[in-house]
Amino acid sequence: MTVLDILEQDYQHFPKNQTFEIYGANVFFKDPLNEFRGVDRYKKMIGFLDQWFGNIQLTLHQIYRQEATIRTDWTLCMTCPLPWQPRLKISGYSLLELDEQELVISHIDYWHDAPLKVLGQVFRF
Repeated sequence: MTVLDILEQDYQHFPKNQTFEIYGANVFFKDPLNEFRGVDRYKKMIGFLDQWFGNIQLTLHQIYRQEATIRTDWTLCMTCPLPWQPRLKISGYSLLELDEQELVISHIDYWHDAPLKVLGQVFRF
């Protein structure tokens, strides 16, 4: 199974049963709210989402590879753990860089909307 196949499967059941073995031990992760290194930190971030947010749906619109770079276009929807249970919708894309062993060494998420606009979805009543 290729890394593209594994990523497609992981998107289908995100955040459950992710295949962390495709990530290098010192993977670099960045999104508009986080920046860190290490697969253990990445696992904790996914675990945080799974524990605190409800009804998480990650829709993969497109995935393709060009040499050592994989691009995924996606929409993430989830319910916030607040009394009024606002629904967040984040659309964006990810760029993943692979090393010679086909491990992800960099995973950078880009959102189509500014973080304040995304967070503003929480306070709509």
